[in-house]
Amino acid sequence: MQLPPLIVLLLCGAALLLCPGVRGCGPGRVVGRRRRPTKLSPLSYKQFSPNVPEKTLGASGRYEGKIARNSERFKELTPNYNADIIFKDEENTGADRLMTQRCKDRLNSLAISVMNLWPGIKLRVTEGWDEDGHHSDESLHYEGRAVDITTSDRDRNKYGMLARLAVEAGFDWVFYESKAHIHCSVKSEHSAAAKTGGCFPGTAMATLSSGDKIPISELLPGMSVLAMDSDGRTTFSDFVTFLDRDPTSEHLFQVIKTKDPPRRLSLTPTHLIFVADNVSTLAAEYKAIFASQVRPGQYILVTGAPGLVPAKVTSVSSEMDTGVFAPLTQHGTILVDNVVVSCFALVQKQRLAQLAYWPLRVLYGLGAMMGNESSQQVGIHWYSQFLYRLGRMIFNKNEFHPQGLLQLER
Repeated sequence: MQLPPLIVLLLCGAALLLCPGVRGCGPGRVVGRRRRPTKLSPLSYKQFSPNVPEKTLGASGRYEGKIARNSERFKELTPNYNADIIFKDEENTGADRLMTQRCKDRLNSLAISVMNLWPGIKLRVTEGWDEDGHHSDESLHYEGRAVDITTSDRDRNKYGMLARLAVEAGFDWVFYESKAHIHCSVKSEHSAAAKTGGCFPGTAMATLSSGDKIPISELLPGMSVLAMDSDGRTTFSDFVTFLDRDPTSEHLFQVIKTKDPPRRLSLTPTHLIFVADNVSTLAAEYKAIFASQVRPGQYILVTGAPGLVPAKVTSVSSEMDTGVFAPLTQHGTILVDNVVVSCFALVQKQRLAQLAYWPLRVLYGLGAMMGNESSQQVGIHWYSQFLYRLGRMIFNKNEFHPQGLLQLER
């Protein structure tokens, strides 16, 4: 690519990200309308989320071995000096402040949520990294991947909601373990599941304008695929490129199922999907949220007769699969396995993302890039990396999916 078009492209992307009036989400939504806050429900005593054992791939993953101060892996731990968090540190060694970077990021995010919900109250850590063998065998405390938490006022009436806030902050497993604390843990820094990116497995199917179905992995620039327009109607949209493409690595996917009509969709937790809390045929009622936030009882849009129809989510689970592909279309949406989804991930701003990718769509449309790039590249598209890194300088960190910040370090 010549230098002048590249400079123009970056400046356009920067200008669009900085535009203050494009904070709407979802199809047919009035630009600039503030989203209604999601009502959070507290976890019940002894409940854990996700609903799988802690040391499984769907949660924090397997135990990798105890970390000692004199071991090579000790460098994996980093101290947390966040003034908005109280560390009990009963051993007086600073051990409770030591944790993996992933755990530190989640904890710092949670501390902000606690102060926002309960002004004057801080997050309190009663147990962090354990070097003295006080926990059960293969506890993730021994790796700095787990923390036990309370609020600074030790009000047990708050602990159920504290657990929910921990889930929303991105901890990979949260357990209302005791009347006296909440247990939270994260995946290993070098776990493949911890670096989940992309959007769909390569076996997921798109529908061509000819009516034929084709695996996402086989899409080529110029192919026209079934998508949804801004008015919530089906349309055919040109495939532009892959924003992420990795055919060989393992990734963790959310599996969303519906019953009437029956649909099954696999997508990564950071990806956006259009969801409504109540049954509705109005596209404006469907907002773009992260796949990790979808819950049974909500509704998604699927193919039906005629056009798009609402389908009630009956279950949400997790599974590992190989390969990941994130297609970009001209409309910023696509139907994957007969379910309407966004083309975007990591930031919960559908309309903003559609505008920010306008320069990239124009350049591909003009043939400014080689037509076979999308079938050759491996990894996250350079333009996506640029936009997300710029976004990190502009938006509050909480506006990103917790896994998204780690993904950009790949």
